[in-house]
Order: sequence, then C-alpha cells, then structure tokens
Amino acid sequence: MSPLWPSRMRAAFAPYGTLQPFRLLRQDLRNLPKRYISDWTVFNQLIFASAVYVFFTNLLPGITFASDLYNLTGKNWGTIEVVFSTGLFGVIFSLFSIQPLTILGVTGPFSENRYSLCTTTFHIPFFPFMAWSLIHAAWLHYLLAIFNAHDWTMRYVTTFSTEIFSLLNSIIYFHKAIQELQRAKKSLSFAAFLYSVIGAVGTCLVAIALSTAEKWKPLFHRYIRMGLAELDKETLHVYHSFTPTSPNRTHFFVRFWELPASWIFVALIPSAIITALFFFNHEVSSIICTINRYGTRKPGGFAWDIVLLGSTTALCGILGIPPANGLLPQAPLHSESLMHDDKETLSLNSPSGAQTTEHRVSRRVYEQRWSHLLHAAGILALSSPPLMRVLGLTPTSVLAGLFLFMGEQSLSVNPILYRTFHLLTPASELPALPASIPNNDNPHRPSVKAYLPIHLYTLAQIIITTVIFIVTLTIAGPAFPIIILLLVPIRLKIMNRVWNREILRYVDAWACREGTVEDEEDRRKGMGSDSNEVNVEGLVRSGSETEIELEDIERSDGVVRASGVDIKDESDGPGPKT
Repeated sequence: MSPLWPSRMRAAFAPYGTLQPFRLLRQDLRNLPKRYISDWTVFNQLIFASAVYVFFTNLLPGITFASDLYNLTGKNWGTIEVVFSTGLFGVIFSLFSIQPLTILGVTGPFSENRYSLCTTTFHIPFFPFMAWSLIHAAWLHYLLAIFNAHDWTMRYVTTFSTEIFSLLNSIIYFHKAIQELQRAKKSLSFAAFLYSVIGAVGTCLVAIALSTAEKWKPLFHRYIRMGLAELDKETLHVYHSFTPTSPNRTHFFVRFWELPASWIFVALIPSAIITALFFFNHEVSSIICTINRYGTRKPGGFAWDIVLLGSTTALCGILGIPPANGLLPQAPLHSESLMHDDKETLSLNSPSGAQTTEHRVSRRVYEQRWSHLLHAAGILALSSPPLMRVLGLTPTSVLAGLFLFMGEQSLSVNPILYRTFHLLTPASELPALPASIPNNDNPHRPSVKAYLPIHLYTLAQIIITTVIFIVTLTIAGPAFPIIILLLVPIRLKIMNRVWNREILRYVDAWACREGTVEDEEDRRKGMGSDSNEVNVEGLVRSGSETEIELEDIERSDGVVRASGVDIKDESDGPGPKT
C-alpha cells in the first residue's frame, strides 16, 4: 500500500473532498428552490406539443418492451405494469427531481434472464426475489449519492464510452423492430406480414417527416409547423383492467418478507448490476439532455435525482412492477422538441466606461416541468380500465415503425455515424484535420495516412458496441453494464498506448466537463508539486454550484489551483474559467 494512501483518504473525506458525505446532496437541495418556481411559470404551445411528442415516444416503446417482458417473465409482467410504472414515476420526477428534462421509462434489457434464473435455476418465487433486488439497489443508490459518486465516476467518463452506449441503444431499437416483425411473420399470413412491413416502414417515414415539419416554411403557419413537428397521430391501445398481468396476483403488492434470508443476501448480486446500469443510464441521460447545444442555464444536479431514483426503484419492487429509469434517446429528444429562439437584451460596459445595449438571439430549451408532468400524467391515465381497452388495438407494425424511428433519431446525432461515413469518403474530400495532427504528404490536405488512426478508433467503437450487443442476447446479458463501465479505465489507461495523443484529443473529450484527457495530463505535468496548490475535487459539470468560495481558496501568483483547472483571479483577467 502506498504511504500516501492514508493522507489521500483523509483529504477525500475532508471538507470539499471527493468523498465528503452529502456534499453534492447539499448543493442540489440548495439549488432546487432556485429553479422550482420558475419551472412552472412558462407554458406555451411548443411545450404542450413537446408533451404530446414525448408521450408517444415514451409510451410506444414501453408498450413494445412490455410484449418482451410478457414473454421473458412468464406472463407476470405486461403492458399494465409498464404503463403504470412509466406514468407514476414520471409524475414523481416531474414534481420532485432537480432536472425535469430527463425522461424516465422502462427498458427492455432490464429483466431478461432474471425470471428464468428464479424459476429454473434457483427455484424461488420471482416477485419477492426481484423486490429484494430493487430494495438493495435503493440503498446502493443512496450510498452513491451520499458519497458524491457523480464526481468520482462521471468525471472520468469520456465521449468514447457515451458514444458506444448511445450506439448500443440505437442497435437495440432496430433489433426490437425486427423482433416485432418476426413475431408478426409467425402469426400472420404472408400477405398480412407484408402489410405489417409496409405499416412499419410507413410509420417510420411519417414520423421522420413530421419531426422535420418545422422546416417546411413557407408551408402552413409557423404554429402549425411547430405542432406537426411534435405530433405522432397513431392511436395507442391495449386491453387490460387495472390489475396485475399475472392471474396469480390480485393487487400491486409483493410479500417480499417471505423470501428466505439466504436468498435476500443473494439478491445483492443482481442489485449491484441493476445499480450500475441505472446509475450510468440515468447520469448519461441527464448529461446528454443538458449539453451545451441546449443552452441550459438553471441550476441542475445529479445526487438528489439518484436518491429519488433509488426511492422509486424500491417502490417498484414493493409494488411488483418493472422499475423506470433515465431513457436514451428520449431525454435528448425531449430537449430537441423544446428548442426555441431566445431573444435577449444585454447591457455591456465598454473599456471606456460607456454602457451599451446588445440584442442577441440564441437557441435554447424551455427549462420547465410542464412537458414532463403532462406526458407522464397522460401515460398514467392510460392505466385506467377504460383507456386501457382503447390501448389494445395498436398494430404491432406501428410499434415496429416507431422503434425504427427512435433508432434513426438516436443514430443520426451520434458522431460514430459521421466518422463511419468518413471511412467511405475519399481522402481528398475529407474535412481538414487540425494542424496538431501531422500530414507528411501535404499539410493543407488530409490524407489516408493521417485519417487512418481515426478510422481505427471508429472501427474499435463499432466492434466494441457489437460485442456488447451480442452479450445482451446471451445469458450474461444482465451484466452488460459492467462491460460499459470497464470502457472507462480502458480509455484512460490502455488506449493512449495505442493511439497518438493528438488523435485522441481530436476524437474524444470528457463527457461531463470541458477539455480532454490529454488536456488534463498536460496541466498536471505543468503543475509539478507546488505546495501552495489546493486539490479541490468535484469540478465536474454537474449543474450544481460549487460550495467553495474563491476567496477561501489559497491563491498563488494570481491563479487558483483546483482539480487541475486554472481559474484566473479577477485581478489578473476577465474572471473564473469554468
């Protein structure tokens, strides 16, 4: 053990240290009141249209996932459980979360193989074991939030991992569409099957066309185009009453205390996997729906939402319904649907002291809770018996078409897609590379040699994604989050031995903060061992305001040292660098 280990541990638990209990939770709870009232003061036609749009893009995939759950859980979970979970916990998060742009729902890969393990391998009841798995996951979520897991996990995640995770979700959506059509082929005549294919492709094309309706100018009035851009006009249906799917259950409650004590401890194993999946899934969802291009300005946070997610996860176990968590790609689609032109008037002081006024127009999202609340309340309403009867008439071809659309929407914004196009593009037509990436043939024109490492990086991401997807189809499927987490140390410790630093700087960056891995390495080398430096962890882009006042940090030569970031003193420059 390193002799520095005790001092590092003391520093981690010290005030403002990485592991200081409740540090990020305190920040989040202070920031929540600063935005809560204003989140309810904005409501307009675009927000309502966004709620309708997210209603369909969240409900339809959930219903299709429900058909998988129905088969994978021995008919114990079905549409009513998925709709109830998605609606109920969507409402809870719209009211109490700190980041209302994150969309919650039930995902397909969550319960694969768990039912078969309980019934055929362990020979124990499914619902009590699942309940304890989710209860254990709850207190694991609490520990992650209490000890500021966002800072010491997501601060090391780069876009290498998030792009792979996003691509994996796109592939899963396409695969689910194919599965729906395969089921149709087994149960329908050939003519009816062809009609289902036409319906799926048609639904996808109509959805893509409507998603771009805002650009149809000068066709229709602007408000009509905005509405069309959000509306999916298919009707949803399923036939059930407000009772559990399983005929052996009469109410939504699990007698979880009846599980033998030995199996309660065994449930810790799947609970750890569930926690890893939900934590990473929810954090990435919250990050990508608040990236810079969406112009979010209100204080956000992650720790409080992880506590809330843990609480709803435990409640799902007690109620005997599948748990909901942050969704990809619904969260960024929600932000996209709320984008608008924001006109601002800024008062600026010139160096001479004269005050000038500047008008700016920027693209940003409406940061509010109405779209989240309305879409979740609409889904929850569908769990009522009258509306559930209407829900049962949805053709599966429509669901398959929506899966194709969701996969296309997620894939279309993934940088892996565009770098894949570069693989097929002649070198003379490729975009110019930064001067830091050498081209011995011609410094002003990219060459195959210069692009080769970038192509290999892209191929590595595609291969890794394919391997993870194959794993999700096997008995080891529930453990796929572990593989995604392992990508983080692989990127930090191994890839820099294979790829040139400048190549990695060009294709990769921190997911939750500014800069790249290589930038931070350069800063650390430049710092040396200055005894006046203060190592302050937690400058991850979490949306939370730091608890540290700049006046309280020791300064040296007009520069504040904090987690490898140089923050200029006001006397030396224009202000802090964040």
